[in-house]
Amino acid sequence: MADKIKVWCFLLFLLRLVSNLQNCAHAAPQVPCFFIFGDSLADSGNNNNLVTAAKANYRPYGIDFPNGTTGRFTNGRTVVDIIGELLGFNQFIPPFATARGRDILVGVNYASGASGIRDESGRQLGDRISLNEQLQNHAATLSRLTQLLGTKQAAENYLNKCLYYVSLGSNDYLNNYFMPSNYTTSRLYTPDQYAKVLIDQYSQQIKLLYHLGARKIALPGLRPIGSIPYSFSTLCRNNVSCVTNINNAVLPFNAGLVSLVDQLNRELNDARFIYLNSTGMSSGDPSVLGFRVTNVGCCPARSDGQCIQDPCQNRTEYAFWDAIHPTEALNQFTARRSYNAILPSDAYPTDISHLIS
Repeated sequence: MADKIKVWCFLLFLLRLVSNLQNCAHAAPQVPCFFIFGDSLADSGNNNNLVTAAKANYRPYGIDFPNGTTGRFTNGRTVVDIIGELLGFNQFIPPFATARGRDILVGVNYASGASGIRDESGRQLGDRISLNEQLQNHAATLSRLTQLLGTKQAAENYLNKCLYYVSLGSNDYLNNYFMPSNYTTSRLYTPDQYAKVLIDQYSQQIKLLYHLGARKIALPGLRPIGSIPYSFSTLCRNNVSCVTNINNAVLPFNAGLVSLVDQLNRELNDARFIYLNSTGMSSGDPSVLGFRVTNVGCCPARSDGQCIQDPCQNRTEYAFWDAIHPTEALNQFTARRSYNAILPSDAYPTDISHLIS
């Protein structure tokens, strides 16, 4: 135990050192633009005007965010907000819903709460923008960039230099596979079969993104979603074996994503793809990093996992903001290890800082 604590303390020291170095290192962004595809872990306001329960445009969401309540599903910055800062951007990447004119030159955030790889995932919550629709929105952005830059070739050359972050799949489990009363997938597929179905579809979607100009693509794996407060209390009714089953069910997806990264790097050799090990980054003793509460969210939540009451005051001591989404404190830890891996297992075959170099 003492050795583990020493390792985690050393990791924390390195994270702080990297943070301090990066705060003074970059006068200009390391890439011209940053494009984000995802779900509520990255949504920055795209769901605000949709007819859905999956929106976060009300207090106390954003209580610690510089611009207040924006539609982010946490108390402060998301992982992609922090990665954007590490890349050197001095502004947050605008959501597609409000990006106008030359805003898109720094990138666009297409992420939508409750969205998934599969179009139907999350439908019981209301409207959402699935990955297929997010890709359609990016095609529209390419057209707008062509107008701004003069030719389609100029737009594609510009996009080739950008970073792409594509993080979906959680809702294909939480708001699909593990909701048998709303969806049939758990009756049609074993966990291994379902992971293959998801990865096969994801592969086609990522290849479409490649054909739309993407050449530097980061693909985070799924975190241990059985261990989030929502799964433990709502899906599993405090049943530990249920938590284990959910965590085990997503392992084939992560393994398939690693294999997909290898395949894409072979087949599309003028592009680079990396895998970010969200599960590995979540392992270890959270108390060493200052998190004292990991089994409930800082903000009391309703049955679908979102905030309904005033939050706790000691937010930096909580790993989760509501019953689903991490606090800014945990997002900082994940973002920094994604950008600059502390352990070899954090990213494969390299981290974001080397992907863009």
